Amino acid sequence: MSTSEEQIRELVIKGIKELGKNASPDALNAYVSQQLQQNGGDLPASTGKAGDRAILTAFGVNHPGVISAVSAKLSAQNCDILDLSQKIMQEFFTMIMLIDLSGSNTTIKDLQEEMNSIAETLKIKIYLQHEDVFRFMHRI
Repeated sequence: MSTSEEQIRELVIKGIKELGKNASPDALNAYVSQQLQQNGGDLPASTGKAGDRAILTAFGVNHPGVISAVSAKLSAQNCDILDLSQKIMQEFFTMIMLIDLSGSNTTIKDLQEEMNSIAETLKIKIYLQHEDVFRFMHRI
């Protein structure tokens, strides 16, 4: 069962209140995921609304193919990269993407699992968060 964006917002707000000082991005992600699992819900699939955006962050030791692998998977899922910032700091790679999910039929949870697979293969870290979760977490 897909959970609405409004329900996700409510869970994020509830999580921030319950976690208090411990409301880190990872803790809040775990809280929302746990609440969804307990209630048989899932992150919403794209609905075509303007709010169907996600923030992708990636970092690790630099090597060829990182941007290519991530962007190819996003393209295969019909996601549009709206903005991209990438920086090489000596041997380390960092990237932040703003992604439009409105054209995709996949859930953000499934897309995160695909990004986890890419991250494991490339030996980097990739985090994908719905824009609303990202916004609420950074209000703390």
